[in-house]
Amino acid sequence: MNLRARLPEEPEINLTSLIDVVLLLLVFFMVSTSFTRESELKIELPQTAEAAAPEQAVDEPMEITVTSQGGYLLQHRELINNQPATLRRAIIRLYGDDRDRPVTIRADARASHQAVVTAMDVVGRLGFVRINIATVNEGPAN
Repeated sequence: MNLRARLPEEPEINLTSLIDVVLLLLVFFMVSTSFTRESELKIELPQTAEAAAPEQAVDEPMEITVTSQGGYLLQHRELINNQPATLRRAIIRLYGDDRDRPVTIRADARASHQAVVTAMDVVGRLGFVRINIATVNEGPAN
């Protein structure tokens, strides 16, 4: 009988299959990831304070007022009628091709919604994109 104690064997860990799984996961994530280019802002900073361009004068906004009867005032001058074509001709005559000018539309509280939308439509069709609606902020009710 052999009663001598055996030396315990060290357990072995086979890393081959573990490396295979890690490499497969790496390839899977590389293939399934979408690479998108985020939008960027291009900013040109001035070199020195003297090199900065002088600020351009801010254009005075074109002001269209809609009266309670649905008539139009352009720069505080009343038009002969409340037709969209009349408003269009008056804007073209007064401002020509200056389409960068901001437009402010003011309306009487009793003016019809249609008259305001018509004024917005006329300036929009002429190519103005900076259209503002002026509102009056009344104080708290007592």
